[in-house]
Amino acid sequence: MSSSSRFTLRLDPELKAWLEQEAHRQDRSAAWLAKQAIEGLKRSTEAKRRMIREAVASADQGSFVSQQAVHEWMDTWDAEHESPPPKPDVHFHRS
Repeated sequence: MSSSSRFTLRLDPELKAWLEQEAHRQDRSAAWLAKQAIEGLKRSTEAKRRMIREAVASADQGSFVSQQAVHEWMDTWDAEHESPPPKPDVHFHRS
């Protein structure tokens, strides 16, 4: 017996047709592709929340990433070798 539960959703006809065609191209079911997409969304959402918590904790300690460092990092997005996110390079000491 499966430990998963059934879930239904409504898709517009164009999106449904694309999903079915893509499933056929990948020799997978549309449900499998939808599950993979949802799992990817879950991973990226959890990573984003974790990064926000870490950034807030770092900011609370007086450490920040400069705008220049962020822009240099963003310039590598969609490049063959994307740089890792920058580390704090501006530090303020609280009195």
